[in-house]
Amino acid sequence: MAKIEKILCAVDFSEHSPHVADYAATLARAFGAKVLCLYVAPSLSEYLGFHVPPSSIENFVGEIVAGADTTMEEFVAKRFEGVACTGKVLTGYAAEEILAAVKSEKADLLVMGTHGRKGIDRILFGSVAEKVVKSAPCPVLTIRPEPAGK
Repeated sequence: MAKIEKILCAVDFSEHSPHVADYAATLARAFGAKVLCLYVAPSLSEYLGFHVPPSSIENFVGEIVAGADTTMEEFVAKRFEGVACTGKVLTGYAAEEILAAVKSEKADLLVMGTHGRKGIDRILFGSVAEKVVKSAPCPVLTIRPEPAGK
């Protein structure tokens, strides 16, 4: 039987993140697993060549991370009650950071949301979930957004 001792739950703090966290928390309770809840803030380093001073970008990213740390504490307290869960905020490209965290944390399962984009939106914005699923060293449970009114 598969052993699930550590679940990595990747969230983006969108309105769908609580739904994703509910799945991770339910699975953690069922398996007696620990959870690492992860948010990846964008690094914005790709904008350094656009006549924006590096210090401005660093300050802005620093503010995003500080706000995300506070949001993460509140999110974990509210969504993972009764579950051994820690929150972590990283900076970088979401797919790469999620995959690196899965490996470094030795996660047995990754739970993450999808945005459910289709057509041109998917082509333009790509899919973090798709990139992660293709490369993850562990099983990945993807949670589609809940339909409106559910």
